[in-house]
Amino acid sequence: MGDLFLVRHGETEWSRSGRHTGWTDVPLTERGREEARRLVPLIRSHRVGAAFVSPLQRARETAELIGLHDLRVDADLREWDYGGYEGVTTVEIQRERPDWFLFTDGVAPGPPDHPGESPEQVGERADRVLAKVDAAHANTEGCVVLVAHGHFLRVLTARRLGLPPSAGALFQLATGTVCRLGTEHGRPVIAGWNVRPGS
Repeated sequence: MGDLFLVRHGETEWSRSGRHTGWTDVPLTERGREEARRLVPLIRSHRVGAAFVSPLQRARETAELIGLHDLRVDADLREWDYGGYEGVTTVEIQRERPDWFLFTDGVAPGPPDHPGESPEQVGERADRVLAKVDAAHANTEGCVVLVAHGHFLRVLTARRLGLPPSAGALFQLATGTVCRLGTEHGRPVIAGWNVRPGS
């Protein structure tokens, strides 16, 4: 099990305002592009054996700006399907559901093509991605990089550490940052979190 680098895409208008952004294909802001460019030294300092990216443009553009090549677009890396909460902020949701918490309560049902996902369903996607990561580590030298979305990567981190999907709540993740999951004594660990150049 080699190093796994997680890159959250740069800022978008919706991430800046706190709107849940699942399937809506919102582009990066100029600040988001600059956040991505600043990550180049962090990625270039490692040998990349394989790189996977979400199909959404905010993730694909981030991957391109940080100089990743031979990207594998993987639909399992898309963000949480927020169903009826797409485009809605947590503050707005909690006006009607004061105790609502994404990582334990999931989302309200959405339209037929985006019905929403439970934490467990997101965890199942994360497990599929991790199986692909392990296969890539077995067949290439170097680290594996995933460029995706905040809530999904938090769930994936929980699953890599052997925790339930709801434990993704423990890992706050900012836009335009890199996280490194490694091993210590053969066990998965967080080796770096929310890293930006100079931090």
